[in-house]
Amino acid sequence: MPYRPLRVLCCALLALVAGCTTVTPSSDRAGAAQQLTADQLRAAAVGDADLGPGYAVTVMTPGHETAQGADHETSDTAACQPVLNALAPTKATSGPIAETDLSVAPATGPTGSVYTGLLAFRPGRAADIQTELEQVLAQCGSFTSIGHSAGPAGHTGGVVRTRHRLTRLDTPTPEGADGATAFTLTNESGSAVLAQRALMARTGTVLAVFSTVGVGKDQPPAPDDRLVRAQVAKLLKAQQR
Repeated sequence: MPYRPLRVLCCALLALVAGCTTVTPSSDRAGAAQQLTADQLRAAAVGDADLGPGYAVTVMTPGHETAQGADHETSDTAACQPVLNALAPTKATSGPIAETDLSVAPATGPTGSVYTGLLAFRPGRAADIQTELEQVLAQCGSFTSIGHSAGPAGHTGGVVRTRHRLTRLDTPTPEGADGATAFTLTNESGSAVLAQRALMARTGTVLAVFSTVGVGKDQPPAPDDRLVRAQVAKLLKAQQR
């Protein structure tokens, strides 16, 4: 899938500030939200039965992906470097305590598929990350990165310049969620323009990311509202036990 690196960056953006902010336990539902384990988070993910006919849910293996042999990219804007760092995390980079990734597609075909990433954090961290994400979106509307393409084994390819655009979108907060942030991420380099639209909904200690992709002139659609509402409801219920 040519858009896979974009959807990985979407979730990585949410964890890029881990370890850089002060945890405030009162940030997530006054500290009342339950911290979910990996098993609890997986159980709180939507399934075919939650959405009804017309949807197919596939569990995916979470994790960052980068092109083998590709060089780490450097931003021309220092404030935007964390966005690129998220693509190639180091061992020192801390992230969510649990993650579950899903692909939700209409039963009729892949068109309109929604990638859904669920990231569980310790109390307070989800609210901090949402605040930091808003700051990154405000500072990094447009920036360019410089890196190297993958070359033959043991060698570095040529210099690659990539123009990125991050655009914050106005969005209502889904019922049951504590907050929501929406944005588009566009890669304007190369022969094809790749664009991703994402909605991040914060429910207690969990961040749920819903994203769609558009290629060329096809603009990415808004994530399916039924999916968003069903997933937020399950996360809310899981943290109220």
